[in-house]
Amino acid sequence: MRMLFSTPTQFAVLAVCLIAGWLFGLASAPGGKKWKERLRAEEAAHRETRAEIATRDARLREIERERDAALQNRDRAAPVAAASAATAATATSHRGGGFFGWGRDNLSRIRGIDDTTEKALNADGIKTYAAIEALTADEEAALEDRLGMGRGRIAEQQWREQAAMLRDGHDEDHGRRFV
Repeated sequence: MRMLFSTPTQFAVLAVCLIAGWLFGLASAPGGKKWKERLRAEEAAHRETRAEIATRDARLREIERERDAALQNRDRAAPVAAASAATAATATSHRGGGFFGWGRDNLSRIRGIDDTTEKALNADGIKTYAAIEALTADEEAALEDRLGMGRGRIAEQQWREQAAMLRDGHDEDHGRRFV
């Protein structure tokens, strides 16, 4: 007596046919209606989510337009408010830094600040170019004393000017003048 299925290929074809029949039976049976309803419910939820995202995107674009308009108005009024903005920047950036050092600038890019000096400045709360720019003459003298530098060294090495150039993104000019 000879077997109906004798090769691995024939057994594989049989398995595929059985699985396809089982899936077709599920889809056509009354229970298949339940799955179709679930699919339609998921599609409806997906459409609602996409509509919410579209609404949020439209609101975001509106907020960005408002922000841009406010920035343009601020730029027009910048000369008047420059002094108060510098004071606010000093207050926030002088003590800033965020978690794990985020919000810091690479102060060692300033000629005259090595890694050790940078660590001492960071420990003193000076972590950004804006904080160096905002130093007053008294703060500068006190900082020189704390760091054990000679008086006038910060002004001599033009830390404030370098910090301003680096903060504004004038890396090439800084490289030509100070490095």
